[in-house]
Parts: sequence; C-alpha cells; structure tokens
Amino acid sequence: MFEHIAERFGSIFDKLRYGGKLTEDNIREGLRDVRRALLEADVNVNVVRDFIDRVTAKAVGESSVKGVQPGQQVVQVVHDELIALMGEPDSEIPFAKNGPTVILMAGLQGSGKTTTCAKLARLLRENGKRPLLVAADLQRPAAIEQLKVLGGQISVPVFHEAGLKAPDLCARALALAEVDNRDVVILDTAGRLHVDDELMAEIAEIHARTKPHQTYLVVDAMTGQDAVTSAKAFNDRLPLDGVVVTKLDGDARGGAIVSLRAVTGKPIKFVGMGEKLDALQPFHPDRMARRILGMGDILSFVEKAQTAVDEKEAKKLEDKILKNKFDLGDFQSQLQAIQKMGSIKDIIGLIPGIGAKFSGMNIDESIFLKYSAIIGSMTGHERGRPDLIDMSRRRRIAHGSGTSTNDVQALLKHFEAMRKMMGKFGDIKEMAEKLPDKEDLTPEQLANPGAFMPNPNRLFAKREDKDALKRYRAERKKKAKLKKQNKR
Repeated sequence: MFEHIAERFGSIFDKLRYGGKLTEDNIREGLRDVRRALLEADVNVNVVRDFIDRVTAKAVGESSVKGVQPGQQVVQVVHDELIALMGEPDSEIPFAKNGPTVILMAGLQGSGKTTTCAKLARLLRENGKRPLLVAADLQRPAAIEQLKVLGGQISVPVFHEAGLKAPDLCARALALAEVDNRDVVILDTAGRLHVDDELMAEIAEIHARTKPHQTYLVVDAMTGQDAVTSAKAFNDRLPLDGVVVTKLDGDARGGAIVSLRAVTGKPIKFVGMGEKLDALQPFHPDRMARRILGMGDILSFVEKAQTAVDEKEAKKLEDKILKNKFDLGDFQSQLQAIQKMGSIKDIIGLIPGIGAKFSGMNIDESIFLKYSAIIGSMTGHERGRPDLIDMSRRRRIAHGSGTSTNDVQALLKHFEAMRKMMGKFGDIKEMAEKLPDKEDLTPEQLANPGAFMPNPNRLFAKREDKDALKRYRAERKKKAKLKKQNKR
C-alpha cells in the first residue's frame, strides 16, 4: 500500500541529504514536496496543513540553517511528527475484572467487519482468552453463516438464535457467556451508514443494553478519506474507543491511516494486513511511520520470522548448515517457513532500503508451491542425495508433481546454489571464533582492526575451486605415474 508514497519520500529525502549545504530555502522547498506527497496519498488536507506547519516550525531553526548535518535533521523531524500525528501505541484491551469483557464491533457494509471479528477472536485465543463470537448482523444473512465457518476454523464458538432482534440477541449472548465461563464476548453487528437513523438507533440500543467495555469501528483503508469521514460521523453518534483499519495490504494510497487519529481523536487499535485469519496486528505508529517514509519495518519482519520458524528446528538446521549437510528436505522446510510469513512482496517491503527498489517487481509466488510439490514427489533417499537424480528419476518426479522435467532441473539448480552459499556459513563462524575479545585488544589494534583480522580471501575461496584443484592435482599425478611407467 505504501510503495508510492515511500518512493516519493525517498527521493525528497535524498535531495535534502545529498543536495549540498542545507539552507532555509531548500528546507522549505523539501517540505513543499512533502506536502504534495501527503496530499497525493489522500491524507486529509487540514491534517497535512497542520503537520507541515509543525515540521516547518521545528526544522527551520538556527541549527538547521547552519547546515551542519545536511537533511538528516529534517528527515528526523518529519519522522517524529508523523509518529506524533498517528498517536501513541494503544492496542491494549482493558479486560473486565469480573464477568466477560464485551467488545462491540461496528462499521460500514463491506469494511471486513465479520472477518475482523474472527481475527480478533483468534488473537485473543492465542493470548489465553476464551472468546465467544456473536452473530448479530441480521441485515446480511450470509454474515451469520460466514462467522460460523470462521469460528470453526479458529475453534471459537459462535452464538446465534433465530427469531431475536439484534439487541435481544446480544443480551442473551452475555448471559450465555457467563454460564459458559467465556471471558471475552465479541459482538458482530450489522454494517450500516451513519446517515441510516434506524440502524444507528439499533446499535445505540445494543450499546445501552450490553454496556461494552470497548467499542471499535472497522474501516476499510481502500476507501481513503471516506473512511475518515465515516469514522468522524460514527464517533459523533456512538462513543468509540478505537478504530480497526482493514485491507492495508491493498493498492490504496494509505492516507486514511495517517488522518484517522487527528480527525477522530481515537486511537488506531489494530490493522488488517491480509485475508488470512492471522493477519490482524496491533498498530505501532513508529513502525508505520518508517514504512510510509520508506525506511522499512525490521521489527515486524523479525516478529514474522519468529512466528514462522520453530526455535528447535532452527537450531537443527544451523547444525546441518555448519556441517554442510543441508538437503532438499531442509530446503522444503525453509520454503514452507517463508510461506508462513506471508506475501513475499510484503516481507521485502519490511526490509529497510530494499522495499522501494522492488516495489514495481512482479514476484511469482507460485514457485514455492511448485517446488514443494516437486520435493514431495521425491523419495527420502533422493532428498538426501540430490546428485542421484538422473533423467529417469526427473521424469518420474515431474509426473508425480504435475510439473515438467525443466521445473525439476530448475529446482535442483536453485538448491545447489543455495547449498553452496550456505556452505560458507561454517567459514564465517570460523572467522568469528578467531577474532579476539574486545577487552584483549590494544589501542593500536582498535585503531587498525585489519592487522588482526583473518584473511577473508582464504576463508571465502569457492569450495568448487578447491575441489577442482584437487581433481587437477590428482590427474597430474596419475599422468606423471603413467609417463614414468611408459619410460620403463
């Protein structure tokens, strides 16, 4: 979602950083570009005006005009003010001390509210809670069945009773939750427009009868400033505690997420980053600011990796890599771990300095499924010894996986390249172990670290070159021996 605005900010900041001595004039010119970039990203015009005024007041100061650090101060001010604009992190849910905690979910039709209810229930269940989902969207019959299906997928019960009006249904659900020892009740109400007086009166009655501990408005990031306008109108008629922004993985310009806190005064609690039920994340303004400014989000990247990779399996893999025993079974495990982390394009976007460069690249992610199918069609012996896979075996593997022999060959080439690369990890570890402790270094060594560093040329010499040299020497020896015998 943030590729375009991140690219714009990247070029603006490059001008400020590398455009020579920083002056008040080029600061103001840079901030005009920032203003245009924010407006193009569909940020509320009043929010942009206030934001630029605050940044200008801080950036155009005596220290900046002197130009001691060209551009970096301005970048930092923009970064800090963007975080302040989106507010402090506030994704904590205040749970009730006695009885179930009630969370009322409201929103427009098509905002992704029902799916978000299931995602939130899954998140709470992962954190040790016992949630109950309540299907109170009586305007859309499919919503009830949808919630039941989603509840089944995450092992969370869904309450619905035909013939009841929404307020009565929600009140009945609270009574059931207490009997069943459910500590969180999530009310999935009907999608409605803030101008629909009848439906707004209904949700006000639900609110009055259930007295929710938290009331969240679900908005669709793809609707841009309409999401902000709706949030403000809902907040005027219903006491909101926070906003959940969905579809942040889409192609919209992303300005809504920057404007919401400033316009409504309510915090963004969670963001939806995809269709999968594990794609709901707590909102971190600092991380979002870094992504918007094209600086990546390494913390989210690390969290995704930790979720996808089992620690014990990672340790086993490390040992195999260090012993140069990485095989196709391990390769398949790595492919599956990458798939668990989500879309490759999204993952790349989280890595600082890389996301913007690959923003326009079309990445074919079906290759992961194809490679997994190919490896799945191999025998255990073939996975451990890929050098055994001749043309006959390739045909059998291709037939079993529904691919071609060229696909099998491409996989084997990629695997061999990865194995060679991983074979160097042992050398890296060897080099690290040879380094002395910092406390043992003399001032001269600290000033000239190259004096005690191991020779990297020897450590990183290609293994295939070493093998070729051995073969060459053996061949020479053999020829010399034959020559000697012939002379006799």
